[in-house]
Amino acid sequence: MTLSPLQLAYIGDSVYDLMVRSALLKKNCKLRAMHQSATGRVNAVAQAKTLNRILPFLSEEEMDYVRRGRSAHARHSAPKSASPADYAASTGFETLFGYLYVQGKEDRLKELYELSQTPEED
Repeated sequence: MTLSPLQLAYIGDSVYDLMVRSALLKKNCKLRAMHQSATGRVNAVAQAKTLNRILPFLSEEEMDYVRRGRSAHARHSAPKSASPADYAASTGFETLFGYLYVQGKEDRLKELYELSQTPEED
């Protein structure tokens, strides 16, 4: 099955969201705090920053999927809370996570997730 970059981004967004929420559950925080933390991490601006943190660790193949995602054009415009550049970068990030998930590369997903986290997000 061949998926487009936007289809990979669609599933990649959910994969990353689930990883963030699963990590937050382990912290045993209050529900409201978990929700606020998750929404602060799973948005275009935050994902663009996260992508920048992991770029040095990506293979050429992974970079290719990021580029494909960045270049993909959704039928809707970027949200008002994000610049077009941040929105494109976050789509590239989601495309990468979707690709890794579809390929069954769970260890690599976990590795990139861990590399992407800042000390306050751990």
